Amino acid sequence: MLKGIPKIISPELLKILMEMGHGDEILLADGNFPSASHNSKVIRYDGSRTTEILESILKLFPIDTYTKHPITLMEVVKGDPVKTPIWEEYKTIVATQTSIDIPFEYVERFSFYERAKNAYAIIATGEKALYANIILKKGVISE
Repeated sequence: MLKGIPKIISPELLKILMEMGHGDEILLADGNFPSASHNSKVIRYDGSRTTEILESILKLFPIDTYTKHPITLMEVVKGDPVKTPIWEEYKTIVATQTSIDIPFEYVERFSFYERAKNAYAIIATGEKALYANIILKKGVISE
């Protein structure tokens, strides 16, 4: 056990977050995302929601302030009537955990899949909300 590390952060996830450098991206994937077929580094968090993992990661992880859109969401496919209230939860978490404005970018589904292939790692969650996939770009610690 370590002090100051949220309990939900596993040793494997802590190692991944430490290995990542400025500009590297990590994807928090919902339960429907094809994680294993899109990246070789997949960390399983089947019993967890993306919101609780996001909140815990942001306590440790600097968001990139040198890019226009350091946080990316998969946009809703045209014609899909699904609602995305989880996006509001993400905005609240980001607003309370960081000092940056809400810098979300919305990327078309298949472009998002391509981006996932280049992510440093994917955290495969048990999130049931649709379109709950979120990519975080790592920044620097300047303190």
